[in-house]
Amino acid sequence: MNREDVLIVCALEIETQGEMDDYSVLYTGVGKVNATFKLTERLCDSNYYSLKPKLVINYGTAGSRKIKKKQLVDCTKFVQRDMDVTGLGFMKGQTPFENLVPIILDYDHVKFNPIGRKASCGSGDNFVEDRTNYYGEVVDMEAYALAKVCHHYDINFISFKYITDGADEQSHEDWEKNLSDGIKEFKERVLNKIR
Repeated sequence: MNREDVLIVCALEIETQGEMDDYSVLYTGVGKVNATFKLTERLCDSNYYSLKPKLVINYGTAGSRKIKKKQLVDCTKFVQRDMDVTGLGFMKGQTPFENLVPIILDYDHVKFNPIGRKASCGSGDNFVEDRTNYYGEVVDMEAYALAKVCHHYDINFISFKYITDGADEQSHEDWEKNLSDGIKEFKERVLNKIR
């Protein structure tokens, strides 16, 4: 994979610790709305339109009750964990009256994946500290939104998440404590594979 074909998308600059200067990086801010808006804005910007990426890589931090802390994991399946209209007969994670987008966005086919675990990621606009709104092996706040934008624009997508916390009552403390460790592993295991 060539660098000029890749756009790296992160929620916050603090997650990259100033280590991404040599790459095309977009910072979106926290949450699904910010992620959707910023990536769509970038893909539609006439200054970048001819440089449309072949692959969008999302890097960020996440919580998990199934994967140990301080692990870098690849996510290839994405669901909107806080979409719940089960009261009207829809499945959890299903956006009502939206037939063209599957409940789980599956990017298992993406060839660039130096890790190969292929975890599922549930995205929602809340920081998980208890058992509510926990859906997927990994929980974050942006990946589903980014995957959906890429689905609409027919761009390959993959997410690499550094597990900072156990998605429990200690999450906020663990996130702050482990935040800076992930970028080193991401550079070594993922970015070094991009020419």
